[in-house]
Amino acid sequence: MATVFWDAKDVILLDILQQGQCINAARYCSTLDRLKEAIRRKRLGLLRRGVVLQHDNATPHSANLIQQWLQRYGWEILPHPAHSPDLAPSDFHLKRHLGGMAFETEDDLISELRNWFDNLDVDFFRVGINSLLSRCQKCIDLHVDYVEK
Repeated sequence: MATVFWDAKDVILLDILQQGQCINAARYCSTLDRLKEAIRRKRLGLLRRGVVLQHDNATPHSANLIQQWLQRYGWEILPHPAHSPDLAPSDFHLKRHLGGMAFETEDDLISELRNWFDNLDVDFFRVGINSLLSRCQKCIDLHVDYVEK
């Protein structure tokens, strides 16, 4: 499983679980700690202006431990309607990119993931971030969980 954190310019953190590992609240909290450090290292200024995360409603994301972490650092969550994969454009494009590929090792897959993200045009990130709010608003306006466009 890969978790991708990106802004309007590029990937901030690509967190990859090794085969056999699973995500839980403690692991996700550790990932958020690494994200916070990656933001600080890149001197993005996000920590001063505030961070807004968009993640789904999976149990590790909504656990009390995570809610406390988010509150401690003042990070916000952009609501994510259930069953709305269209709100995560990297998921859609990555699945399309990887479709039909076979990898001999887990390292080969990880290498391809990193290579794909490293070679994306900055417009991918800018358009993805800029369109996120309008896609969320469309879900809200239509009172639906899933919007294709």
